[in-house]
Amino acid sequence: MSILKLKPACKDYLWGGHRLVDEYHVDYDGPVCAEAWELSCHPDGPSVIENGPFAGKTLAEYIKAKGQQVLGTHCRRFREFPILTKFIDAKDNLSIQVHPGNRYALSHEGQYGKTEMWYVIDAEPGAFLYYGFKKEISKEEFRERIENNTLLEVLNAVPVKKGDALFIESGTIHAIGKGILIAEIQQNSNVTYRVYDYGRVGKDGKKRDLHIEKALAVTNRVPIVRSGSNYPHVADCDYFTVDKLDLDGKLTCRMEGRVDETTFLSILILDGEGSISCGAQRLPYRKGDSLFIPAGSGDYQIEGTCDALLTTIREKASPMRVGITIGSSKTGISIVDDHQHIVAGEEFDTGRKRTPDEIIKDVADRTLKILADNDVPLDQCIGVGVGVPGTIDRRAGRVIYSNNLRWEDVDLAGKLGAVIPCPVRIANDADCAALGEALAGAGKDDSDVVMFTLGNGVGGGIILNGEVFEGGMMGGSEVGHQVIRVNGRLCTCGRKGCLEAYVSVPALLRAASQAAGKDMSLAEIFESAKKGNLDMQEVLENYTLSLGQGIVNIVNLFRPQLIIIGGEMSAYAEALLPQLRKIMEEDCFGGAAGQIPEIAIAQLGSNAGMIGAANL
Repeated sequence: MSILKLKPACKDYLWGGHRLVDEYHVDYDGPVCAEAWELSCHPDGPSVIENGPFAGKTLAEYIKAKGQQVLGTHCRRFREFPILTKFIDAKDNLSIQVHPGNRYALSHEGQYGKTEMWYVIDAEPGAFLYYGFKKEISKEEFRERIENNTLLEVLNAVPVKKGDALFIESGTIHAIGKGILIAEIQQNSNVTYRVYDYGRVGKDGKKRDLHIEKALAVTNRVPIVRSGSNYPHVADCDYFTVDKLDLDGKLTCRMEGRVDETTFLSILILDGEGSISCGAQRLPYRKGDSLFIPAGSGDYQIEGTCDALLTTIREKASPMRVGITIGSSKTGISIVDDHQHIVAGEEFDTGRKRTPDEIIKDVADRTLKILADNDVPLDQCIGVGVGVPGTIDRRAGRVIYSNNLRWEDVDLAGKLGAVIPCPVRIANDADCAALGEALAGAGKDDSDVVMFTLGNGVGGGIILNGEVFEGGMMGGSEVGHQVIRVNGRLCTCGRKGCLEAYVSVPALLRAASQAAGKDMSLAEIFESAKKGNLDMQEVLENYTLSLGQGIVNIVNLFRPQLIIIGGEMSAYAEALLPQLRKIMEEDCFGGAAGQIPEIAIAQLGSNAGMIGAANL
């Protein structure tokens, strides 16, 4: 089933008429039908599927059952279904109102703000709507005019006719005038601040509430410059792209298109009748119908006579992402642009003794502040990624266990997403570091990369075809816990002979201490070996043999193009590379006659984890 026909949710606001029922076939038995929410996943009025196996289910229930892929890859940046499409029948004047932007709406209302567009389907002679101010006014004058009922004197009245379109950005004061029938495409929000209502009363006999203080906080008080042309689209913004389809049934009676994996297609029939087909499915349509074609449905055809609005979601312009790494001692937060450059960020003490909720709340608040301080709107941030040490359930967004943080079963994505209004993804910190190096560091020219992170333990990440390999189970790869010595040294994981027991920094320090009879730092170990100390040369040779065996095992399994050495040991790894290359040439399957991957040192340091996390 590729084409879904939707039944709208209806609203009986006091200013509405009955044209949507009489002329647009809206199934509603009330005396007033002011709005028909034709494409909606909003809880205040969800649309319902009329055909196919999901008949009777809401569109939101369909999406939950089929998965987010039906919305398309361009919708991954939205936490919720991105748009809401309506028919609006204004028999009388609507109230003068304004919609907040995302940042204000999310902090004050718990939902997104609203940017919208209007397409005038019909208008009585002399009809007009209000669109911004005639002149710039101060906040004080704005308040005074609301209070003394002279606001209309400074509003910009725009005469409209059938076929006109206006783009109403959040913060723009506006109102639909009486005698106008409109198709509205908007952000998926129901937040409206009313500032003037002609003294009308609601069903309870009382004057309807005004939202003066909130309106004063969000309204743009300068005149809006209306574009003279909408070419090539009726409307185009980061939330929706709207195109007009005209088939006269004579010169143009057929339109062909394709719905690929990037976006769904919404078709709102303003007039006419005919049929639409996609694959083996064919449906009739008529004036007032709302049709939804899921992303990836392929070729479709529309035949007949019709005026229609086609709505899709395009790729975000100039997107920003947030990358976060939460470590046992330090936490880093960075804003990352689409060129993988860190725009801004900060590092601070994690405060591991705090509860997980306290740490997460602190991280969320700091993230919002960094975005605000750098003038990055929330709707420009398309996602937040977090790297955390331990066992991670990426699909559920939970930290199953992190010994370093002393966390157990923490809903990190859920708790962070409750404060930051963006999609949140999490992964193991080593996977994030590997992804960062693969995208912007030593492995930026390769699609298949394995990184060994050598520090207090041995972590690592496997990047295949440019994506983190995690297999079919949660937890990701654990390159440090491959056994290289049967019944060997006891590892911190409880097993014997793991790679980590031989090539972690503590393992190297212990081996050097035993050989020298005293404690030594990494710098001292490498410097002594360089100066000819035979004991330290032997310690490093044994260390390199163990590390080389671990690398060879991974190369034989995954055949990457590149091996990257990261972590604390990366500062000294240059001295190890010649021997590691020799081991790989001798022991990798196929030997020198085969394809031996390159080996390199990580370039990004602690930034790798944040860049990788930002790209989850």
